[in-house]
Formats: sequence, C-alpha cells, structure tokens
Amino acid sequence: MLRRSFIAGLLMLGVAVPAHADKVSDAMDMVKRHAGQKLEWDGPTTGPKAAEGKTIVVLAGDLKNGGILGTTNGVEEAAAAIGWTVRVLDGAGTVSGRTASFGQAMALQPDGIIINGFDSVEQQVGMDAAKAAGIPLVSWHSSPVIGPNPDIGVFVNVSTDAMEVSAASAQWAFADAGGKPGVIIFTDSTYAIAIAKADRIKETIEELGGTVLEYVDTPIAETSNRMPTLTTALLQRYGDKWTHSLAINDIYFDFMSPALAAAGIKGDGQPKQVAAGDGSESAYQRIRANQYQSVTVAEPLNLQGWQLVDELNRAMQGAEWSGYTSPLHVVTSENIAFDGGDKNSFDPGNGYRDEYKKIWGK
Repeated sequence: MLRRSFIAGLLMLGVAVPAHADKVSDAMDMVKRHAGQKLEWDGPTTGPKAAEGKTIVVLAGDLKNGGILGTTNGVEEAAAAIGWTVRVLDGAGTVSGRTASFGQAMALQPDGIIINGFDSVEQQVGMDAAKAAGIPLVSWHSSPVIGPNPDIGVFVNVSTDAMEVSAASAQWAFADAGGKPGVIIFTDSTYAIAIAKADRIKETIEELGGTVLEYVDTPIAETSNRMPTLTTALLQRYGDKWTHSLAINDIYFDFMSPALAAAGIKGDGQPKQVAAGDGSESAYQRIRANQYQSVTVAEPLNLQGWQLVDELNRAMQGAEWSGYTSPLHVVTSENIAFDGGDKNSFDPGNGYRDEYKKIWGK
C-alpha cells in the first residue's frame, strides 16, 4: 500500500515513474489476495454418510518430505474421526521403495488406497492391479490435474491450484526485488507436477520482466547431499546477481542454509528463499526466525488429508467427487501467527473438521 501511494504521489507531482513500478504494485496486490486469514468454509456441505468399518492404506512417497508428512497426519486424524483403520507405508523417496509399498498395499487388500506425493503413472502396474481388484484410488499431488483423473485411474487428485501457487511465489519475489529480481529456480524432473510448477515460476518471472539466472533440476530425494555444494557453486557463479531462490518445495532450503551461512550471508540477506509449496514445519520456523527463508506458499496439508478421506468415502459409495479445491496461503513473517502458524502449519480457522464430520454423520 505504501509503495502504491508513493507511486501515485510521484505521478501527481509530474515525476517520471519507472515503467516497472505498476507491475510491482500489481504483483504485490496479487500476493495480498493469498496472504489473508481463511475464516470461511468454502468446501462441501453435503455428501454420503460414513461407510462403516473400512481399512485404507496411505502410500507415502517419502515421509521426510514435510508436505507428504503433513498430509499423512491429516489422513490419520480424519480416519479416526470417520471410524476407519489406516495403514501408512513409506516409499522412502525411491522408486523401488514405492513399488515395494504398492505391492505390500495390494497384499493387505484394503478398501481404498491414497497415493501421497508421487506421480501415479510411475506405479502404473500397481494401479492397474488396484483397478482390477475394484479398490478405489485417490491421491495428493499425483499429477498436475486437480480432481478426477480417469486416464490414470485416480478418482480424485487433491491439491491447491499448483499454477496459482507458483505464480504467487514468483510475484512475491518480483515485488520484493522492486521489479528487478535475479532468480534461480529449483525443481525435480522426476515429478511432472514439479516441472509444471517450475515452468510456471519461470514464465511468471519473465513475463513480469525479471531475470531467471538458472533453472536447476536436482532430485528432491538427494537434496541433503546435493544442495550444500550446489549452493556454493551457484554463489560463486552469480554472486550479487542472485537475489531470490524459487523452489517447488521447502525441502530444498532445509539443506541450503548451512552453505549460505558458511559464505557469510546473514539469515535475512540475499539470496532470499521463496518456496512454491508446501508449508513444512521447518519452513515456518525459518520464516518466523527470519533465517534463510522469507516465504512459503503453503497448502492446508491437514485439511487436504481430511479431503482425501472424504473423497475416498465418496468413491467407495459411488458418489461424485466433491468439486473442492483447497485454498493456498502466502506465509510471511507478517502473517505467520494466523491460521495455524503458531503450530508451524497452515491450518485454516474455517472449521473444516466439524464440516466434514457433519457430512459423515459423526
């Protein structure tokens, strides 16, 4: 608001305003749309009552990933509320681990399966087997598609709008840099959704007039080994030109901070770290302390866990999907105290637990 008022004042005085000034103000306004408190329930209010006595399996891509862990915790909480038994199997960040988990899930003969945090097409053999067995599948972040994805056998893929998440992160960086960011983007081509998000970040920065210094493809599963040396190399290559890091997940910054500190960069210095998902506990801690991360565009992970259970309940009973897309939230040091921030998560104060219990008759 101050920046917009300042620009308006300059115009009234007949002072020339830089061409990028309006773009900066517009980008800030777009970010503010996603930074406010989420107090009103905008999800489903009707649906089938709870199916009784069901057992489900969560296939977690990697429980070291804060987004996957947060969503899994939400599923477990919702399953307890609806009265189901849940078994969590951890793929531990590898294709072989996820393949073994899928095989184990099929051996358990569950009433439903939740694919959590990996590309469903990677496990097409297991998915075909589940389909043949009549086991409904729902997923979190299994593809760029939100909602039903019959082409890959998924009743519903749950996510915020990944393209909005990506655009919001890029808009914040552009505005924060006064319209002149020098950005390095971190993604993982193992996941189609990660590439789609990174491409949207790049597109947004360049459309606004910022500079993408480098587009880095490095596996999420290997961030602990790769990020320290990679960060050092990028600092040597770009120096002060590197103003903002934009990553498709907070986990990249878990292992970037030591290298930045070793290079003498203060926690609130440049490059500033901005994550286009998912709002991990460690990201909240860094933002609150103003240490090596400025923003995460958080997803309501716990709420999404409840939605996954609700969608699976609908699938089991032959109902349509709910049609709900959950809200995203731009988290900064200014608003971190709201909507679950005191517990290091984006947990909207919109009463979603009670709303889902009403639908289920619980």
